[in-house]
Amino acid sequence: MDTVDIEERSLSDMRADLDAGRTTAQQLVTQYLERIERLDRHGPCLASVIELNPDALAISRTLDEECKSSGVRGPLHGIPVLIKDNIATRDRMATTAGSLALVGSTPPEDAFVVQRLRAAGAVILGKTNLSEWANGRSLQSSSGWSARGGLTRNPYVLDRSASGSSSGSAVAVAASLCAAAVGTETDGSIVSPASVCGVVGLKPTVGLISRRGVIPISRSLDTPGPMARNVRDCALLLGALTGADPRDAAMRDVAAHAVHDYAAALDADALRGARLGIARQFFGFHDLLEQAYPPMLAALERAGAVLVAPVTLPDLDKLRAPKRTLLLYEMKAGLNAYLQGLGPDAPVTSLADIIAFNQRNAAREMPWFSQDIFLMAQAKGDLSDAEYLEAHATCRRIARTEGIEAVMREHRLDALVAPTTGILPSGAALRQLPRPAHRASACPLVTCTACRWA
Repeated sequence: MDTVDIEERSLSDMRADLDAGRTTAQQLVTQYLERIERLDRHGPCLASVIELNPDALAISRTLDEECKSSGVRGPLHGIPVLIKDNIATRDRMATTAGSLALVGSTPPEDAFVVQRLRAAGAVILGKTNLSEWANGRSLQSSSGWSARGGLTRNPYVLDRSASGSSSGSAVAVAASLCAAAVGTETDGSIVSPASVCGVVGLKPTVGLISRRGVIPISRSLDTPGPMARNVRDCALLLGALTGADPRDAAMRDVAAHAVHDYAAALDADALRGARLGIARQFFGFHDLLEQAYPPMLAALERAGAVLVAPVTLPDLDKLRAPKRTLLLYEMKAGLNAYLQGLGPDAPVTSLADIIAFNQRNAAREMPWFSQDIFLMAQAKGDLSDAEYLEAHATCRRIARTEGIEAVMREHRLDALVAPTTGILPSGAALRQLPRPAHRASACPLVTCTACRWA
C-alpha cells in the first residue's frame, strides 16, 4: 500500500482514502506524528501541539480492525483529530488550559465533545496549545502563549501572531498536523485564529454543542467549535460534536434543532436570494483589508445574494462596561465550579488557589504578563449579585433584543457580513506595542483580547 500524502489533505479526502483502502487509520496517525515531530517540535518549531496522546496508535489499530469486521461508524472513523487543551479527557493526557497550576489534575470524565468524538470513531491525536486560560488571565496577554506550551507560531509567517485563544488548533490544521481540530470560543477565540491562519472556524450558537468538561470563562458566551481546512470538513466535524446533553443548561432550547449531517445541507446555490446586511461600522481599519472587500462582496452578489448596505448595530459602545462585568463574574463562578469538580486532591480547587499558585511561581507563569483579570474576577461576588444581574440584562438587551434581532428584523436579513479581524503586527511590532495605551475605541481588531475585557 502506497503512503498517501497528508499535506493539505482534507478530511473528506482522507475519508475517501480510508474507504478505498489506500490508507489506514494507523498509517495516518503515524504520518501525523512524524509531521508533528518535524514541524512542531523541530524545524520551524510551531509549538501548536502541547501534548500527544500516548494511546493514539493503539486506538487507530483498534479502529482499523473494527472497520474490517463491522464497517465504519461514520465520516470520522479513523480520522486523527486534535483538541484544545482546555477540553477535558479522562485518559493519559493532561487537561490544563496551558497552565502549570493544573498539571497533575485528573478530570472525572471526558468532556461531552470528547465522548462524541470517541463515539464517532475519531482518533484523538493530542491536545493543542492555546492562549493560557483561553486569554482570560491578563489584559496584556500574548495570543498563543501558555506557560506549559510556550508561544504558538503562525505557520505562514513565523514572526506574526497566530491569534488566539484557539491558536494551536488553527495552526495545527493550517500546517497539516491533523485532519481537523476542535477549538473553543468566548469572543473570537475560534474565528480569529482561523482567519489569521487561513482555515475555516465556526463558533456555533451557544448551546448547540455541550460545554460540559470545557474549562470555562463565560456560561453566556462559551462554546466549543470545529476548525478545519474547508467548509465541508467543518460541517462533518460539527455533526460529530452535536448531541443532546441534559447536563448543559444552555442546550435546553437549542439541542432539539441539532442535526448530525450538516454536510448534507451544503448547497452551492444556497445564497441565491439571501439578504446579507453589510455591517460597515466594522470596516475601514486598514487599506489592505479595504482592498479585499470589494471582490468578496462582488462574489456574494454573483452567488445571488442581495447585499443590504450599510446596516448598523446600535449602542455597541454601551456594551463595554456591562460585558466586562458579566465576564468577570461568570469566569469566577465557572472556574470555581470546574475546579471543585476535580475533587479535593486536585492541585488547585478555586480561582484563589490559581492566583496564589501564579504568585508562588511567577518566574515560570508570569514572565511576560500578570494576572490582572484574575484579580478583578476574584474581587467579584456570586451570580446572585445585583451588579451581575443588571450587567447580564443590559448585555442581552443591547446585543440581542435591540441589536442583532432588531437589525435582522428591520432589514429582513438572513445574515450579517463583517470582517473577523484586522492586519496583525509582526513579532517585533508586538513587542513594542504600548499595551497600557491600548484604546478599545480605536482598536482595528474586532476580536482583540483586550477589547473583550475593556
